[in-house]
Amino acid sequence: MALEASFIRYNLIFKQPAGTSRGVLRIKETFFLRLTENYKIGIGECAVFRGLSYDDNPDYEKKLKWLCAHIHKDKKELLEELKEYPSIQFGLEQALLSLKSESVFELFPSDFTAGGSGIKINGLIWMGEKQFMLNQIKQKLKQGFDVIKLKIGAIDFQSELELLKFIRKDFSAEDVEIRVDANGAFHPDEALEKLKRLSDFDLHSIEQPIKAGQIDKMAGLCEKTPLPIALDEELIGIIDNHKKEELLEQIRPQYIILKPGLIGGFQGSNTWIDLAKKQKIGWWITSALESNIGLNAISQFTYTLHNKMPQGLGTGSLFTNNLQAPLKVQNGHLYYTNQSWDIKNLKF
Repeated sequence: MALEASFIRYNLIFKQPAGTSRGVLRIKETFFLRLTENYKIGIGECAVFRGLSYDDNPDYEKKLKWLCAHIHKDKKELLEELKEYPSIQFGLEQALLSLKSESVFELFPSDFTAGGSGIKINGLIWMGEKQFMLNQIKQKLKQGFDVIKLKIGAIDFQSELELLKFIRKDFSAEDVEIRVDANGAFHPDEALEKLKRLSDFDLHSIEQPIKAGQIDKMAGLCEKTPLPIALDEELIGIIDNHKKEELLEQIRPQYIILKPGLIGGFQGSNTWIDLAKKQKIGWWITSALESNIGLNAISQFTYTLHNKMPQGLGTGSLFTNNLQAPLKVQNGHLYYTNQSWDIKNLKF
């Protein structure tokens, strides 16, 4: 039976609206790619992120159809053809590994997939009214997280400082590590002053304080900042490897954050990691609102990299109609359990 491919669209529905500085999310569109060959199947997730992904364009499904029609081509050739579609690259990588695996969803067998070891992750605090964010913080601390990440930039800055003050009143930096993510919300002219005020609370880092694409301004911030800066959106759409290296050399960030679905999957992530190591830049991996299929792939890949920093992989419980998977969050760690997969909702 020859290799064949097909895909479906699937809308993930948030349990509650998720607030970011770019707006409120209620539905997350994604696509699943299925390969079949010799009665085996492989599944991958092409997790386009509308409004953020480099490949968010009207030809997205047309490109998926092209991939299905040309799936017999060499993997390297396909990935090159898909270089402007990083989320489809990632879905293809997953599906090919899945097809070759003994178990459809065990892409990187390890102590993690065997259930013997977990991955330390941060607890994510979504934007919203002050009390809403405060309740989330209390809940995450109660659940055993000692690393939390706050989305900031949507409510007034003073209220956000008060939330940080609330945490630090009872928990030192040794007790709870705090990361903040501005999603580019700060104006360049006020960013440095805001970073100075945020640094009063012993924060681990801030993600993307100003909008991506302002290379000189971001470089100036990274040089003067009292608070480590992590690039996130800044990496999206940088396809050429020389330009990736150039970007890191120009900005000199303290960290970069890798979202495989937005930067070309495993191959794209490994390229950024190699470049970051050369320049002594720290890094960690974060999911980007994938379903459990994409999150599973990212988590297994992440474990194999042996990065001891807490990762951003705690998004699996956000949706009402996520696919049942053996991923479980407990005491601030992500584990792979013996629970079975349930993908009956996928109607290829």
